[in-house]
Amino acid sequence: MDEVKAHLAAARGRLLHELSSLNDEVFNRIIEPDKWSIAQVCHHLWLTETLFIKAIRFGIKRKPLLQTERKNVEIVLDMATKYEAPEVARPDSGPFQLPQILEQLHKSRMKLIELLDGIEDPSIFKEIAVNHPRFGDLPLDQWIELLYMHEQRHTEQIISLK
Repeated sequence: MDEVKAHLAAARGRLLHELSSLNDEVFNRIIEPDKWSIAQVCHHLWLTETLFIKAIRFGIKRKPLLQTERKNVEIVLDMATKYEAPEVARPDSGPFQLPQILEQLHKSRMKLIELLDGIEDPSIFKEIAVNHPRFGDLPLDQWIELLYMHEQRHTEQIISLK
C-alpha cells in the first residue's frame, strides 16, 4: 500500500505544481468551445476522486469476488485516445476559484488516504471488484491505480492548456 500511496502523492504533487503559478483568469480560461478550462479539469478530478472513494467503500462492504480479471487501466495514459466523462463526473461550468478547488482536492485526498489506512489487510483490494463505467468489474486495487493515472493524464491536459 505504501507504493500506491507514493504514486498518489507523486501524481498530486505534480498537479499542484502545475497549478501553483496560475491566477483565476488563466485557471478559468476556456481556449476552445466544448473544451474544459483548467478549473473544470480540476473540478472533474475532485468529482472523480469522490466517486472512486464511494466505489471503494461500497466494494469493501461487499463479499470478496475471487478470480477477478485484471484490466489494462494504463490505457488512460494514452493522450491520443479521447474519453468522454460520465455525466456524474462532468464538471460544472464555473467559474471556480483556485483556493476553493485546491481545498476540495486536499479534502478528498485525505478521505482516500484515511480509507486506505483504515484497512487492516490491503490484500482485499485485489479480491473485491466494483463495476467501473469504462472497464466493467474492476478490482479495487486497480480503481486506486486508475485514480492516480487519471490524475496524471489530466495533469498533462492542464499543461497543454496553459
